[in-house]
Amino acid sequence: MQPVLFSIFGLDVQAYGVSKALAALVAGYLLGRAFERRGMSRDRAHSLVMWATIWGFVGAKVYYLLEHLSDLTWHHLGGMGFTWYGGLLGGTTAALVIVRRHRLPLSTVADTAAIPLTLAYGIGRLGCLWSGDGTYGRPTDLPWGMTFPRGVVPTLVPVHPTPLYESFAAVFIAAALWAMRNRASPGGVFGAYLLLSGVSRFLVEFLRINQPALFGLTQPQLWAVLSAAAGVVLVLRSRQGGTSRPTEPAVTHWPPADALQHSAPSIGASPEVP
Repeated sequence: MQPVLFSIFGLDVQAYGVSKALAALVAGYLLGRAFERRGMSRDRAHSLVMWATIWGFVGAKVYYLLEHLSDLTWHHLGGMGFTWYGGLLGGTTAALVIVRRHRLPLSTVADTAAIPLTLAYGIGRLGCLWSGDGTYGRPTDLPWGMTFPRGVVPTLVPVHPTPLYESFAAVFIAAALWAMRNRASPGGVFGAYLLLSGVSRFLVEFLRINQPALFGLTQPQLWAVLSAAAGVVLVLRSRQGGTSRPTEPAVTHWPPADALQHSAPSIGASPEVP
């Protein structure tokens, strides 16, 4: 693990920050291509990713600070310490503003962004693993248990590499979304993203070291339940919309073509005057 990659003029370049920048670049590239395939501007995609990333970091930091109000120190204001669901709230709000400002189709944008968002999350989680930021899991004696002696939050005890689990899950989710992208009704792909990512986070929390918040569930698990429930609603609505979409009636010509043929005057004949 290497939290600080190198230093330039006394400024530390952290693995955590590099991973997040890489995630944003990959998401911007993929979303730009997806926008172009759907007849939308690549620049709109880049603008959406940029502002969602900026406000996502703001939301993630604010959420993290609110979680640590009882023991807040200057250390919490540093370059580490962000909460994913705060970032999701901040980034989603910024994305909605961009969508409204440029009058983009919301369901299309949401469906198109699902796969880039999933892969970006997986890349970001690799950064968490690389820096050893403390988001790893409980101690384990499994062969793939990892220690983080030089991590931001060091440990010499083998623990579950939960960021790695989440990265693998992100690849699986992205593949599932890719497989359904051409068959789902509007809103269905994004609904599946919310459902699958919520289930993934809910399950991995059983291996994490977060404290229970309500009903024996951790705070991320509560958000995961909301995410999965919203995903189910969107998937069901998209299926209903797909099945109830009216079909176009067969085009009927009137009068019939044969009647027109018999009633049309021949060339050179004078039309009858009533």
